[in-house]
Amino acid sequence: MVKIRISLLLITMLLVGCTSEVISEPEKKEEELVEMEINMIDYFLPLQNSEIRVEAPTHIVLHFISNAGENVGDPYNVEDVNSIFTEYGVSAHYLIGRAGEIYQLVPEDRVAYHAGLGVLPYFTKYRNNMNQYSVGIEILAIGTKEEMASMIDEELYDSIHPTLIGYTESQYESLNLLLDDIVNRNPSIERSRKYIVGHDEYAPGRKTDPGSLFDWKKIGF
Repeated sequence: MVKIRISLLLITMLLVGCTSEVISEPEKKEEELVEMEINMIDYFLPLQNSEIRVEAPTHIVLHFISNAGENVGDPYNVEDVNSIFTEYGVSAHYLIGRAGEIYQLVPEDRVAYHAGLGVLPYFTKYRNNMNQYSVGIEILAIGTKEEMASMIDEELYDSIHPTLIGYTESQYESLNLLLDDIVNRNPSIERSRKYIVGHDEYAPGRKTDPGSLFDWKKIGF
């Protein structure tokens, strides 16, 4: 398990009063370094599921994933999801579990196969080539019935426990930490909606994730 430390600088100021009285510690500034930790779990996919990166990433693409089609009772089994990646030759850099655990599947210096065909209107030079310029984050989640229609039928969807649909607060918390960390380490990525996008924005009509149940406000947008 690897720990990534994110340092935030908090400045505490002791203010001098308006009177001329002498106080024991006049106009003192103290700097306190506070560290937050991301507990990163290594769960790397085979090397053939990625390739060496030659372009600096400028975007982050968000996805949802589950194994609901095969195991509706336990759709978020991480081993099963990892097997899906391996079987289909696809990948992402990170996977966020329901309790907020973060798995690293592919190192950021390699291209993960997560975006596929598509285009962003304001980055047409990336047409069908977003993998080369992005970091992919998969989140264990299930979308609406309509968003899942190409993956599971209506009857199967209706059998899913409601608590398994959508996203958890722990996932949003971990996603915020992970986004901050990625952006801090990659100055070519801007923390804005222009550069942090959903798979459904890059491939509308073909992909539906992270879907309408994903609350962009919870990551500051």
